[in-house]
Amino acid sequence: MSMSPSVPAVTDPAGDRSDLPPAARARSRAGTRAAGGPESVADLTGGPRAFAIGEPLDRAALLAAPLRWPRPSRLQRPLGVPTGKLGQGLAALGLQSVGALLEHLPRERRAARTVSELAPGEQATIEVEVRAIARRPVRRRGMRPLVEATVFDATGTLRATFFNQPWLLERYTPGTRLLLHGKAARGGAFKVTSHALGSELGDTAAVAGVAHYPAAEGVSSTQILTLVREHRAALADVAEPLPAALRVAARLPPRAAALTATHFPRDEVQAEGARRRLAFEELLLMQLAVLRRRALRGSGSATALTGPRELTAHWLTELLPFAPTAAQHDAIGAIDADLARERPMQRLLMGEVGSGKTVVALYALLRAVEHGMQGVLMAPTETLAEQHFATLQTLVPAALLPSALLSGSTPVRRRADVLGKLANGQLGLVVGTHALIEADVAFDRLAVAVVDEQHRFGVRQRAALDRKGPGGLAPHVLHMTATPIPRTLALTEYGDLDVTRLRELPRGRQPIATHVVASPAARARSYERLREELRAGRQAYVVCPLVEESEQLQARAAAAEFERLRAGELRDFDVELLHGQLPAREKQRVMARFTTGAAQVLVATTVIEVGVDVPNATVMLVEDAERYGISQLHQLRGRIGRGEHASVCLLFGPAGSRRLQALAASGDGFELAEVDLRLRGEGELAGVRQSGRAEPRVAILPQDAELLEHAHDHALQLLDTDPELAAPEHALLGDALERVFGAEASEPIPA
Repeated sequence: MSMSPSVPAVTDPAGDRSDLPPAARARSRAGTRAAGGPESVADLTGGPRAFAIGEPLDRAALLAAPLRWPRPSRLQRPLGVPTGKLGQGLAALGLQSVGALLEHLPRERRAARTVSELAPGEQATIEVEVRAIARRPVRRRGMRPLVEATVFDATGTLRATFFNQPWLLERYTPGTRLLLHGKAARGGAFKVTSHALGSELGDTAAVAGVAHYPAAEGVSSTQILTLVREHRAALADVAEPLPAALRVAARLPPRAAALTATHFPRDEVQAEGARRRLAFEELLLMQLAVLRRRALRGSGSATALTGPRELTAHWLTELLPFAPTAAQHDAIGAIDADLARERPMQRLLMGEVGSGKTVVALYALLRAVEHGMQGVLMAPTETLAEQHFATLQTLVPAALLPSALLSGSTPVRRRADVLGKLANGQLGLVVGTHALIEADVAFDRLAVAVVDEQHRFGVRQRAALDRKGPGGLAPHVLHMTATPIPRTLALTEYGDLDVTRLRELPRGRQPIATHVVASPAARARSYERLREELRAGRQAYVVCPLVEESEQLQARAAAAEFERLRAGELRDFDVELLHGQLPAREKQRVMARFTTGAAQVLVATTVIEVGVDVPNATVMLVEDAERYGISQLHQLRGRIGRGEHASVCLLFGPAGSRRLQALAASGDGFELAEVDLRLRGEGELAGVRQSGRAEPRVAILPQDAELLEHAHDHALQLLDTDPELAAPEHALLGDALERVFGAEASEPIPA
């Protein structure tokens, strides 16, 4: 297979070893060969790239070469650092062996600044020479000793201050070249936070920038770089986990070469090539883990629901108050095919806001009921569970489907009644929160489970639900999310699930005009527009600022805004307050008043993000909208525009915000999810990362989306030919998979 993304050439660790004696250089080259790496490299474009390391790549010899297990490795040796702050800092980072140190990769590279370029208050790295150094007197007793050095480069001179390091007087003598990182101050002063001898860094610092490593209290980035330099020779012992055939097909450089070039690149192009080689390996392991997890999930047994569709057909054609969309029919067809198998369904239903995911989920639950089995719908919050239960009661007559609500606040007597009816089979369907997976909740014959906003449940919680099936059978599981997931995240986070996307909106949905409100005049006009809608008989939401990730703080902010509006701009209207800290009965009372129209305005936190359906609500004001992510704002906006009247969403925030402008320009949640990923990065997307997943250390998404696609394809090919990774040429790859993802990732897949 040809790989399209280009990975620049990467120098082999044995290629430039002028710092070692000839015998050591020879051993280094031999070690690289033993680690499984060829001594020349091609890029990922499908064509070789010039690479002066040694003999050219001999593909036939490489493919025919027997597997060589690595000799006793220097990587396993302890670092042997002293106790004290340095040792504690390295231990906090998990850097207690040479191998762990060399796998601790730079977070970024920064070009060294010149003295003349520094501005007061700026954090910078400078490369200088010592002119003079002396102990500086301290005025107060108990102060840390100071060492001050006069340092210079071709552009100017500075006074560099080192804190509590008196031994530097003997080490940094005049004429010593230094690399200093710290903060520039007024009057030509420079407060040093980390430092190293320039001779310890080689010649790469000036060309490719200085590597900056994740650090901790007691150990600086520069100290880590110095240790990496000290143990550089051990890079020759790095084992190659990728099989030779894959590396030939993908034209990948050896792992040892990539690690060396990551720490000591010749230039920025080589550093990026090394990063992409390691990123590909990381993404390949991630895809292998995800796809093997999918195979393991599919190896269980479930009840095949193949009987007649009398109840569901009657519900779809005669009881449902609207006709399902074509997208809903397609989703129902995919679910039907899953439910008819004796393997448990594991499907993710990903839908645009208001696309009708609940109807599709109810269909799956009704298929269980019409087979004499049971269904469960689990939501992450009581408010959302209550909304789902209310929707269920609206769409399915109680006489047709006995159902109940179970949450943490369900009264003891009511809870006991529900548990008894679930255990003896009298209840066909239950809606609730994580209370449904507690040990005392037993089902008579659970066949279908729907998990809403499933990323908010941990791996153990979902596993506990899987164990609720009868006689060792797992329930069919439909996962739902109202957050459209970009493809890159779908492959990494949800690759073990079949994915169905609902993009079509039901007929009659009104467009939502979205505006960014940045000036005081525009804010005043926004409140007037809100009052106009209220006078016309409509309703409105006011979403309070997300101060920080704390429901308690959000509740206080919402309460303050509620009091302000009730006494100010909205004093002539009936205003209610809703947040997650309210008692359950109060939340039910507030939602009932707003749903029936008795309350005109609902001041709320993001508790209304999903599940709330009030067709008469046509206005939403969002305070401090810049504090939210695009996807979350899109979810909030989806609470309006659900009826026959045009709606407006007013985002209070800076006019120059790219996120807010993107929302004003588009109403497509899938498009906005991609924009959100580009603007914030895969690691920062709130609300979509699942518990129990390994996060990439090297790969950068969506930047490495093409690498991810190729890793996915290679993982599929590997598991198609060798699902257990049992072949000799896959042994080291299997070891790497288990090391990164645990023993679970290498469990045998039942036939």
